[in-house]
Amino acid sequence: MTDSKYFTTTKKGEIFELKAELNSDKKEKKKEAVKKVIASMTVGKDVSALFPDVVNCMQTDNLELKKLVYLYLMNYAKSQPDMAIMAVNTFVKDCEDPNPLIRALAVRTMGCIRVDKITEYLCEPLRKCLKDEDPYVRKTAAVCVAKLHDINAQLVEDQGFLDTLKDLISDSNPMVVANAVAALSEIAESHPNSNLLDLNPQTINKLLTALNECTEWGQIFILDCLANYTPRDDRESQSICERVTPRLSHANSAVVLSAVKVLMKFMEMLPKDLDYYGTLLKKLAPPLVTLLSAEPELQYVALRNINLIVQRRPEIMKHEMKVFFVKYNDPIYVKLEKLDIMIRLASQANIAQVLAELKEYATEVDVDFVRKAVRAIGRCAIKVEQSAERCVSTLLDLIQTKVNYVVQEAIVVIKDIFRKYPNKYESVIATLCENLDSLDEPEARAAMIWIVGEYAERIDNADELLESFLEGFHDESTQVQLQLLTAIVKLFLKKPTETQELVQQVLSLATQDSDNPDLRDRGYIYWRLLSTDPVAAKEVVLAEKPLISEETDLIEPTLLEELICHIGTLASVYHKPPSAFVEGSRGVQHKRLPCSAGSGESVDSPETSSTAGVSDAPPAVIPSQGDLLGDLLNLDLTPTTTGPPPPAVSTGMQLGAMDLLGGGLDSLMGDESEPPPVPLRTDTPQSPQIPNQSPSPTDYSTSELGGDLGGNPAIGAGFGAAPAAMPASFGAPGSGGLDDLFDLGSGVGMPMGAYSPPKSVWLQAMKAKGLEISGTFARRAGVIQMEMTLTNKAMSVMTDFAIQFNRNSFGLSPAGPLQVLTPLSPNQSIEVALPLNTSGPVMKMDPLNNLQVAVKNNIDVFYFSCQYPISMLFVEDGKMERQIFLATWKDIPNENESQFQIKDCHLSSDAVSNKLQGSNIFTIAKRTVDGQDMLYLSVKLTNGIWVLAELRIQAGNPNYTISLKCRAPEVSQCVFQSYEAVLKN
Repeated sequence: MTDSKYFTTTKKGEIFELKAELNSDKKEKKKEAVKKVIASMTVGKDVSALFPDVVNCMQTDNLELKKLVYLYLMNYAKSQPDMAIMAVNTFVKDCEDPNPLIRALAVRTMGCIRVDKITEYLCEPLRKCLKDEDPYVRKTAAVCVAKLHDINAQLVEDQGFLDTLKDLISDSNPMVVANAVAALSEIAESHPNSNLLDLNPQTINKLLTALNECTEWGQIFILDCLANYTPRDDRESQSICERVTPRLSHANSAVVLSAVKVLMKFMEMLPKDLDYYGTLLKKLAPPLVTLLSAEPELQYVALRNINLIVQRRPEIMKHEMKVFFVKYNDPIYVKLEKLDIMIRLASQANIAQVLAELKEYATEVDVDFVRKAVRAIGRCAIKVEQSAERCVSTLLDLIQTKVNYVVQEAIVVIKDIFRKYPNKYESVIATLCENLDSLDEPEARAAMIWIVGEYAERIDNADELLESFLEGFHDESTQVQLQLLTAIVKLFLKKPTETQELVQQVLSLATQDSDNPDLRDRGYIYWRLLSTDPVAAKEVVLAEKPLISEETDLIEPTLLEELICHIGTLASVYHKPPSAFVEGSRGVQHKRLPCSAGSGESVDSPETSSTAGVSDAPPAVIPSQGDLLGDLLNLDLTPTTTGPPPPAVSTGMQLGAMDLLGGGLDSLMGDESEPPPVPLRTDTPQSPQIPNQSPSPTDYSTSELGGDLGGNPAIGAGFGAAPAAMPASFGAPGSGGLDDLFDLGSGVGMPMGAYSPPKSVWLQAMKAKGLEISGTFARRAGVIQMEMTLTNKAMSVMTDFAIQFNRNSFGLSPAGPLQVLTPLSPNQSIEVALPLNTSGPVMKMDPLNNLQVAVKNNIDVFYFSCQYPISMLFVEDGKMERQIFLATWKDIPNENESQFQIKDCHLSSDAVSNKLQGSNIFTIAKRTVDGQDMLYLSVKLTNGIWVLAELRIQAGNPNYTISLKCRAPEVSQCVFQSYEAVLKN
């Protein structure tokens, strides 16, 4: 008798009997009892009361019994954590059993027991098993590390298991390698930034060697890991492709698709004129065709993947059209998918074949399939111009069948053909009008109404036809109502005398009797247009329409790239990125194909390389900082209608009214309760100051300087006081007094122009429905500008751009609307310069120069963060008078001084001074002491904060030392980064 007998019993009081049997001295009876317990557990009975009795049965040499007990343990350990600890000793003991099967069984079960109390006891046995002499034990232990990491990640890292896993990639046994790769990939998915799988050519070579000898699942793990590697050049890419190609002939379809994924990704790096590229294209088709001879479910998965491949590289399958012809016994989901691929592969060479097939399909019995076939004929006409005439005659033949749903689909696609080929096939309109009464579907009715309205001048009774639709206006769907409104307005503009009553009737129905806002708004727009300017109405309503594109249902390029990287996974079946259907963001990484060969871009795009002063990692979008997200969501994104931007940014400010940097004035200015207001300056220069031309003494009254520096109003009184902290050279021996010290006799050359960092990508297309924004900040003629490149990578036109900033550390805000004057078409880029001012609301950010931006267009509102170099805020009147510089340096507390190193800078002191002046960092004095040049510099920020600096340059030493003093030490780090960026670029 089989084991099924254990599932048939339904006795009462069974638990008590099982308890007795489990404690029996007879091994056979004990085994039978455990089998009964597992059977009860399987059918859902609660047998947790037997936990101690079952655990006692662990002490046995019988492998079958041990497996059953371990199965029970896995199921109940979570509900009985205290009792589960009883099993720990047995696990430890079993991990040293001479039988490798028992050692592996013990380590596998340990990984499945998700109880925190037990995990720490299992580290030592796991460590031994990871270095076990038997490969079966090692491969099981590798997977156990991933399971343990899921329970307690910190423990795994502290115990060094991740390093041991990395070592297993070099194991001599291919299955151990495959499991180590699988475990590391699993861990890396939950920690995307950990760089656990540090793939390099040596590692890749080991993986490719193991690939040939693994089981099929091992091969899939390794191939998926290879797909995440970006080769250094096309030679390495070709070498990997050559070694992966044999996997295409594997019997397992999952291995084939994983191999196709790797090849599709690495082909991007191969030059198209390479012989091997052509060979690889030919090799990819047969395995994909073979997948189509499997069972329907597998066929469907293969077809969904082929659909993506054909959109990326149609040349792979261009000679395989016949395999996509539908079989009579294909399920409907396979038929529809095949039909889709047939259209994608349709070309002048095979269109006759395709049309003959489609005409055949249109007479089938399956309604959904027939509809799709008729629509496919229309798509062929739009895609292959030479076939348009044949397609139209085929559609007319189908209309003559008078089959309702065939006629309706045909009218929908003929509307698109009219859009694609204007003034070519309008002779068929009469035939279409004959079928007006049989139309009952909204899409077909709307299409027919559009045709009547568009070609009203060719249809004698157009007004009667449209009037017939108007009778049941309120019963029609919104789509038909909107189309009818537009069609009657077109008709009126073409035949005004005959249709005045009709147009008044439809406008009244749309505006007064309708509660649909879309319909009402369109009605009012037409009404106002017609009543105020009929000529303008004609230009708007009867404007020439753009031709429709060939492929309207292509996946947008950025999404297609991501989906190609997910071939063989659920993402490729759903045609959605994993982030769209995987709950939570954990483990979801956006993937992209490498740059094509010859594109001139290296793998590490210069746009993403770091620039000093600007963070190289993309800042997190809207960090959780107060209610910032709420702030951004509540922004009024309508473009402001301010006048032209001011020629220069006002540099003075009412410091008393400012909550600068969020910490209040106390954090910046010491403990003064009420600093004096600063007179608002109106004499800001519009261009950088001419060198050696310091402001006149009257520019810096004592009170104003005190205010500007955010210091004591009586700063003048401190001029004679002992210095709190001075630059070292101020007291250097042999100094000839202040006049001698601040001797600028050496002169400074002309400034070189303000530094502006290179553009970097701020908003990726995949995160913004196809809109990509890259940009930088610049200061030109005293105006801060945000210079952006907007690129449309979507399939639709983008319009109505607007921009808004969140509160930020220096009150940056747009000085005018975002000027995108023309619609942004697909695959088009546009350069935009947005002037900024510093009069917006202030809030301290982290980092200080972080800027959170919301951009709106006709599609949606998108949010991103970027970091601006603080040098954009250095104003043109930042040159301090020498005496005031010295007094201010003394007055700023010693603890406010910060010292930094600028490394690898090979410039003379004159060149440094010249370069800095281009970015409004002014040299106040220069002095040479013991062969070391000392430069004293001043900078003034837009909010009135001064930053003083001493820069030491030793001849022959590329490392400079810079000391910064400021009443708001929070800005010192950012100011240093700007010094470094200006000098190194």
